[in-house]
Amino acid sequence: MKRILVISDIHGELGLLNQLLEKVQYNNANDQLILLGDYIDRGPHSKGVIERVIELKEGGAITLMGNHEDMLLGTIDGIELEKERYSKNGGLQTVQSYDSTIKKFRLPDTEEFHEHVKFIRSLDLFYETDDYIFVHAGVVPGKTLVDSSKNDLLWIRDQFFKAYDGQKTVIFGHTPTGRIHGDKNYAPYFGKNNIIGIDGGAVFGQQLNCLILPEKSYQYVKNK
Repeated sequence: MKRILVISDIHGELGLLNQLLEKVQYNNANDQLILLGDYIDRGPHSKGVIERVIELKEGGAITLMGNHEDMLLGTIDGIELEKERYSKNGGLQTVQSYDSTIKKFRLPDTEEFHEHVKFIRSLDLFYETDDYIFVHAGVVPGKTLVDSSKNDLLWIRDQFFKAYDGQKTVIFGHTPTGRIHGDKNYAPYFGKNNIIGIDGGAVFGQQLNCLILPEKSYQYVKNK
């Protein structure tokens, strides 16, 4: 049986991603890698992370969208107020990773950027198996995945944490686990209501987690 390896909220931390994949001895012939989004923003190497994610997908990884990818697309599509929100949430670091001459937020006009945007638009919002739901932020209690909006799946927080009671275990990122634990513990959060949060707050100086299924163990690398 293949291991399932799950990583979320890389946020431009390419070095940490590569270290973690090496630490868990990822082998696409033996492992199913699932990435839960937020590849970009805040960290220094968003372009490099997207390049790596594309490479991993070509090797069989399942790659989902995060709310930061959604903000980027909203900015590109001219959604009102999205540009300001995005630029304040790490978007400047992302565009600078494509064009180092950018000092004040604007969208790059490079071939790489446009190709990566096409890839981001192709990302799925969730992945489901017989036992698990994999999603960036969570699910709306009582709603089916099909009936859920993009905003639900990429942005939900407390409503999901407090009220989810489904039969399938939901694996999610989006909210650093220190907030869910209520302390400075950034290990995965194993909720009694069948939820597992794995965002270790790597870009905030904490750690990048890799959940290992089905045994529900994990490995991590620290952001020093």
